[in-house]
Amino acid sequence: MKSDESLNLALSQKIKTKSGLLVAGAANALAARIIYQLGFEVVYLSGAGLTNNFYGMPDLAFVGLHDLVEHTAAMRDAMPLPIIVDADTGFGNALNVRHTVRSLERAGANAIQIEDQIMPKKCGHFSDKSVVDAGEMVSKIRAAVDARQSGNLLIIARTDSRAMHGLDHAIERAQLYADNGADITFVEAPEGIDELRRIPLEITCPQVVNVVIGGKTPSLSQQEFSKMGFGMVLYANAALQGAMRGMTNALSHLKEHGELKEDLNLVASFEERQNFVQKPFFDQLDSHYKK
Repeated sequence: MKSDESLNLALSQKIKTKSGLLVAGAANALAARIIYQLGFEVVYLSGAGLTNNFYGMPDLAFVGLHDLVEHTAAMRDAMPLPIIVDADTGFGNALNVRHTVRSLERAGANAIQIEDQIMPKKCGHFSDKSVVDAGEMVSKIRAAVDARQSGNLLIIARTDSRAMHGLDHAIERAQLYADNGADITFVEAPEGIDELRRIPLEITCPQVVNVVIGGKTPSLSQQEFSKMGFGMVLYANAALQGAMRGMTNALSHLKEHGELKEDLNLVASFEERQNFVQKPFFDQLDSHYKK
């Protein structure tokens, strides 16, 4: 496994090429393992996904810093890819953001995302959101930059102001955040292809586009987003939504028929399951330590 500093640098280099790095989100360490084994280059710990998966609740600011630290550490131990952590609003003011960044970096994060919504925050594709004063968010970004132990840990600043104030305001905010130290900015929930095109053209640092299946932003191909100049194409909860559909299909069949067989292809095989959780590796360790 590479050192954290090597992962920080690798992630930074991938995103700064502005070639539409495809990133899948995970809600737990098992999903992170699967993302890794399928050949993705980065894992994104989704705050919404963690809330849905861990608590069975909507993305309405129910997770805390302890939850994020625990899951970041579990992912770090489970697979070797860079981890981007969605830290919501940073859990308070600039001082709280400082603590958040230090805690998540120690747990194994390689990039930390902070947004400018008021608390309690909401999913970026929900209605009725509000944002803090831009100056308050700037203070959080400065605290995040000062708090990181590695200068190569990436700080991602997200703005949700498009929904309330329009795209011009959101772009202005994102550039302000970049000017105050954010390595990457993220204009959440743009609506329409023309809006998408403007974002990477008008903001100097690399940009994130968040593709929410069923959300407000048009779903285009990775190649199209890459041509626009986005640094990262994020599918934060595709794995979770896929798992929910898979569970629904398998358990509906079980409820209706009273049995579930492997040849129906509704579930992973026992062997696949064990491979995803590294059973052969632990068998080798067990054998080694018995010698």
